[in-house]
Order: sequence, then structure tokens, then C-alpha cells
Amino acid sequence: MSEMLLVLLAGVAAGALNSIGGGGTFVALPALVAVGLPPVAANASSTVALVPGAAAGAWVYRRELTPVGGTSTTALTAISVIGGGLGAGLLLALPAASFDAAVPWLLAFATVILAFGRRVSRALSTALGRSVGMSSRAVLIGQFLLAVYGGYFGGAVGIMMLALWSIGLGLDTAVSNPMRVAQVAAVYLSATALFLIASDALNAPLLLATMLAGAVAGGFAGAHFARRLPARLLRSVVLTTAVTMTVLYFLHG
Repeated sequence: MSEMLLVLLAGVAAGALNSIGGGGTFVALPALVAVGLPPVAANASSTVALVPGAAAGAWVYRRELTPVGGTSTTALTAISVIGGGLGAGLLLALPAASFDAAVPWLLAFATVILAFGRRVSRALSTALGRSVGMSSRAVLIGQFLLAVYGGYFGGAVGIMMLALWSIGLGLDTAVSNPMRVAQVAAVYLSATALFLIASDALNAPLLLATMLAGAVAGGFAGAHFARRLPARLLRSVVLTTAVTMTVLYFLHG
């Protein structure tokens, strides 16, 4: 019962974090490892469990989605689905040790970009005498790479999306948050389809169902809560989450 409670609470926290600012994987994955799942199976199971919560958050935000630069939402979502599936395939086919070593540095980079991305974008615009903006093709290439990462590991992929859009397009974190939730859901959806077929995610159905139920509740509640936060406070929550995860992951490594 204590293990089930841990997994349930981790699911609620992960679902809420993903809706508010990202980072749910860093709650869900350690909880599943703590109750005995191997790391790769835990990673796959956490992705599967977080899909419904991400989808619930995306549903809450469905009327607040804003395009990312000149890229259509349909094209961005399609790229997220394709990249997420490819990343999941790589997780099942390749050893994770080398990539795990790079994750803290990727998180640190994303955190720095989140903290200073908009300032850098404005400074570049002033220096160049024109607006800084990625082309639609560049946005899609960046999104594809992030989606592959999201399907492979998933940790802070939403934060990295916000970082990319912030530095590349000067987009505000609060305005971009609904699209982040939707794209993370798209990445997780395609990864989940592969994990259910080819991974050990279904070997512990009770743990999976418990975390899934918690993530749905957390994702739905978290999205409603995030919509009521002032833009500055939401940016602070996202940045605080990013800093905390980065520090903890460095300490864990």
C-alpha cells in the first residue's frame, strides 16, 4: 500500500508539473525505480502513465493555443509525433548510459536559455536592427530534435521547447505554455504507442494504472491552476522547476 501511495502521489505531482511548467518525468521516473522497476522499463512506463495527464492538460488549453512563429500548429504537431516515435525506438534499441551523462548538461543549457533567452533575443534584435526570428523550417528542425529527445528520455523536454521558442522567436513563456503542453502530449502519444508494443511497460499493470490515474488528476488540476497564474509568476514557477531539476540531476549523477 505504501508503494501504491508513493506512485499515486508521484503521478499527481508529475501530471501537475507537466501542465504548469514541465518536469514531470523527474518525479515519475524516480518513483517507479524506487518501487523496483528497471530504469528503461521505468522510463517507458512513466511516459505511458503521463500521456493521459498531458492530454488532459492539452484539452484544458485547447482554446489558448497560439502558433509558434510562422509554423502551423498541424506541422509542428506532426513533427512532434514523428520525433517522439523515433526517440522511443532509440530508447529500446540503444544503451542509455551515454545519453544519461549528457542530460544534466542539456538541462543546464535549457535553464540558462529560459532565464536569459528573451533578453538575449531583444539584445540581438537591437544589435542587428531587426527582429530575431527563426524560419519555419528551423523551428520544425529544432522541434524534431527535441521530440526525439522527448521520446528517448523525456525529462524537461517541455522546458527545452520553451527555451527554443524563447531564444529563437522571443516568445513569452506564459503565452507559449499551452502549446508546450500540447506538443509534449503529441511526443508522449507516439512514444507510448511504441512502448505499449515493444517495451516492458505493461509488466507492472497495477503500478502503471495507479500512476496514470494520479497523472490525469494532476494534469487536469494543474492546467486549470496554471491558467489563473499571472504571467510573471508562471515564468517564475517554470524557471524554479528548471533550476531545481538541473541541480538535483547533477547531484544524482
